[in-house]
Amino acid sequence: MAYQKIMIIDFGGQYNQLIARRVRECGVYCEVVPFGKVTVEAVEKEAPAGIIFTGGPNSVYLETSPHIDPKIFALGIPVLGICYGAQLMAHTLGGKVATAPKSEYGKTETEFDSSALMFRGLPERGVTWMSHTDYISEVPQGFEICAHTPVCPVAAMQNTSKKLYATQFHPEVNHTEKGSDMIKKFLVDACGCTCDWSMGSYAETAIKNVREKVGDGRVLLALSGGVDSSVLAALLSKAVGNRLTAIFVDHGFMRKNEGDEVEAAFKGWNINFVRVNAKDRFMARLKGVSDPETKRKIIGEEFINVFESESKKLGKVDFLAQGTIYPDIIESGAGDAAVIKSHHNVGGLPDHVDFKEIIEPLRLLFKDEVRALGTTLGLPENIVWRPPFPGPGLAIRIIGEITDEKLEILREADAIFRFELEQSGSAKNINQYFAVLTNMRSVGVMGDGRTYDYTLALRAVTTSDFMTADFAKIPYDILERCAGRIVGEVAGINRVVYDITTKPPATIEWE
Repeated sequence: MAYQKIMIIDFGGQYNQLIARRVRECGVYCEVVPFGKVTVEAVEKEAPAGIIFTGGPNSVYLETSPHIDPKIFALGIPVLGICYGAQLMAHTLGGKVATAPKSEYGKTETEFDSSALMFRGLPERGVTWMSHTDYISEVPQGFEICAHTPVCPVAAMQNTSKKLYATQFHPEVNHTEKGSDMIKKFLVDACGCTCDWSMGSYAETAIKNVREKVGDGRVLLALSGGVDSSVLAALLSKAVGNRLTAIFVDHGFMRKNEGDEVEAAFKGWNINFVRVNAKDRFMARLKGVSDPETKRKIIGEEFINVFESESKKLGKVDFLAQGTIYPDIIESGAGDAAVIKSHHNVGGLPDHVDFKEIIEPLRLLFKDEVRALGTTLGLPENIVWRPPFPGPGLAIRIIGEITDEKLEILREADAIFRFELEQSGSAKNINQYFAVLTNMRSVGVMGDGRTYDYTLALRAVTTSDFMTADFAKIPYDILERCAGRIVGEVAGINRVVYDITTKPPATIEWE
């Protein structure tokens, strides 16, 4: 069955993939395309129901900034420009964009024309999420202003006869009140979308695409046992059956007892499961390394090296599958986006890998979408709802150089924290929770003696998409119990702190 599609043209902003998330939540399929690959001919061939221009970090009036063929605006396809995308629309069609007298960042009181297409039936005042230094100082001919703030005269504009719409603010960000409703009005009222796409449709498409790409080839899966790679295992098993070999590389940085649990969980599956105990290899390469980016790169390279080595034992293997998802790509710097931190399955690949191709069927999904896909594919809840765990494991939850002693300390402390949250019932309202062993020591006292031991940080967040996150408001009595048990039961720790930083400005992981 053919579904309507929205083409999202990416100009390099950090919020870009949230747009895809919001569109899918409305039941409309979408694909994100880098601006440099977009031509009028390609758009005509794809025949999308609508186009969305994303935000970006550049000033549109500079020659070196990303631009778009003006003919795209004349195709009769509805276009929504967001932030940089709005400025690009204005600049390209004869309006003016300039440095704003006053920049706007964060939550902003905004007034709307409730008769405008995207705001019809919504409140005339509300909060939007702004993030801009430039602004539209003059709209193109034929456009009308339909939203403003005290310092931004064109917070939104439209030309309904040409099906062109633009917002200076970010409707895709949760902080924009009724933002999802605004996007849906564009999809339904401007683009005529019927909103009948689902995760079941995505599964069917993904399985079909994998079958077409792989053909009669064999696939090697990098299985960590986490949500992403487990869902990918289920999808690949339906796509290629017994031509899938899942290799679980135990790099020695798993949580307490986790390696054995992963092996037990997949033992009965109809796949070729191989466990490789490679701790010594990883520890040797990481000796003396403290920089987090270097850690990630080394771990990524060693993962691929292990897979290559194991695949040669299996005979000819054509494809390497990885559970890369959208947030991994964004934070690793997709397109023109800034690198926040490299993910082992995105930025850590060596120049040459001995596979025909790397396939990543989940790369267009956010974490909650991956979970929904897992449920659709029939995975059990204990796998689908497992707390996220980064590919590099505890290696990036130990600040500074990794040692066997630090790994043992962190495993025990992390196990206590997770146990107490799960026993208290708090874990069901928290999306990710873990401990971090800092590289800081401080003076303490136990009994009658002085100690000089490590500080442990506890981290727990609530989030719907892992692109933004708030710290979890864990009751003090639970935190007190966690701290008491950790200091009392884990040698080497004499101080416990709780991280109350949101994302942004922090990331969820510390490294």
